[in-house]
Amino acid sequence: MKIALVGYGKMGKEIEKISLERGHQIVSIIDIDSTENFSSDAFKQADVAIEFSNPIAAFENYKKCFAAQIPVVSGTTGWLEHLEEIKRYCKEEGQTFFYASNFSIGVNIFFAVNKYLARIMEHFPEYDVKMEEVHHIHKLDAPSGTAITLAEGILENISRKTEWKGGTETAAETLPIHSIREGEVPGIHEITYESDADVIRIKHDAKSRKGFALGAVVAAEFVKEKKGFLTMDDLFNERYFNF
Repeated sequence: MKIALVGYGKMGKEIEKISLERGHQIVSIIDIDSTENFSSDAFKQADVAIEFSNPIAAFENYKKCFAAQIPVVSGTTGWLEHLEEIKRYCKEEGQTFFYASNFSIGVNIFFAVNKYLARIMEHFPEYDVKMEEVHHIHKLDAPSGTAITLAEGILENISRKTEWKGGTETAAETLPIHSIREGEVPGIHEITYESDADVIRIKHDAKSRKGFALGAVVAAEFVKEKKGFLTMDDLFNERYFNF
């Protein structure tokens, strides 16, 4: 498979390494200083573009990929105000877009566990719930996209919580998300349910970027020959198990 990399930071380099290990070819690399490569013949040969850039550039990058009729796999977060526009491109123009707030296979197992636990805790109002997420100092958005996905899984299943908010102190109906930025932490997400009697915690702690990069390459392999707006649920339902 011929892959274009859009964004060539630490994640882009890790994706390049794993792509080559899995027998794929990198035909184009586009970074902040080489955006002219979107119009290159090399870029137009790509079967898929894997995009890990930044929230400011992401949406324009997607549109440039669509203009070349190249499917996009994106792990950039912080751009979701444009989500409905992306879905419209997929529905009305036949584009292909795969989005995940976190491509780690382990994190997506964690998403499923989070939803299952929330369904149980709906029946136990004596437990309050909160979340903490920790990332490296270079991450621009807070809360993380992963934290937001986890929060949405809780809100879908616990009726006494109606919204999430950043911080540690919130109203009874609000799910607080405490975001910490320090060092070079790849990503830690912890959800805590606490009552007067005890505490229940579930936690995912990423050891490196490798798991995220591998998931992105697996997603790129998955989207070939597919159309529409796709997520990790689609990949998991087809290859692993049904949520």
